Amino acid sequence: MTIRVLLADDQALLRSAFRVLVDSEPDMEVVGEASDGAEAVRLARERAADVVLMDIRMPGTDGLAATRLISADPALADVRVVILTTFEVDDYVVGALRAGASGFLGKGSEPEELLSAIRVAAGGEALLSPAATKGLIARFLAQGDDGRDPARAARLDALTGREREVLVQVAGGHSNDEIAERLEVSPLTVKTHVNRAMAKLGARDRAQLVVMAYESGLVRPRAE
Repeated sequence: MTIRVLLADDQALLRSAFRVLVDSEPDMEVVGEASDGAEAVRLARERAADVVLMDIRMPGTDGLAATRLISADPALADVRVVILTTFEVDDYVVGALRAGASGFLGKGSEPEELLSAIRVAAGGEALLSPAATKGLIARFLAQGDDGRDPARAARLDALTGREREVLVQVAGGHSNDEIAERLEVSPLTVKTHVNRAMAKLGARDRAQLVVMAYESGLVRPRAE
């Protein structure tokens, strides 16, 4: 299957560089370029994109608002958004994850990391990031609201004990195989628990599960 990628960035030179990189892969193709968030939302619908590489800071409708619009549109339920950032705008990153982004990646990442992030996002299998992302998310969320969301905490009551265990492991940035080894179950069993937790909590993907785990207080950010 060819992964259909939409590029959303107000810098034409950067979009061109990403296009060359993505189009060089046999399993990917760039299906459109947007210079602002409104255009990104429109093209996501028109071009049937699988993954949107979304810059946060763009004129007009920014990446955060565009991510929220994509996540809220039932017709775009299968579209995954990867936020491109310099890691200098913590509040924006937290907002993007809460708005429904599948993860984030630094603009200075290696080409292999970017391509891997696109594939992981398209598969919906894990939180996108270099190795440091889980620590960054913890720090970002720690800098956000001081209190935990009581409504989210109450929703965790719908989870079984094992689903809560798996959610804690997901929030730690572990893959299904790693969780299976830690809990001494099969990867398929882990995948089943993850999917059930996502359904019960209304999460689009694992990235949102991580945010919910922190916001509910199930997992506490560690001070660095």
